[in-house]
Amino acid sequence: MPQIHIDRPHGLSLATAQSIAAAWAQGAKDDFGMQVHPALDPSDAAGTAAWHFKRVGASGTLNVTKERFVLDVQLGFLLGTYKDRIQAELLQTLAQRLAEAQTNL
Repeated sequence: MPQIHIDRPHGLSLATAQSIAAAWAQGAKDDFGMQVHPALDPSDAAGTAAWHFKRVGASGTLNVTKERFVLDVQLGFLLGTYKDRIQAELLQTLAQRLAEAQTNL
């Protein structure tokens, strides 16, 4: 099964990083029909938050720590043929959201 792994440092406060991740999760739900649910309590004392997402042909987890965004996606056979395009769009969306957050600091 094709996989996408994105691991990026963010340099933001944990609250801001979690806010960006929550907005991404909502966008995945609204724009792509993903079923999204928190995997960990966003106020976790360890400073992590995670969301699981799933739809036909794709599933994965978005983890946010004090330092990093880590996105792991497993693509089904049909979506796997678009892996490079999907990965590029995910990277572009993350870069855009991080840039916006940096601008608003």
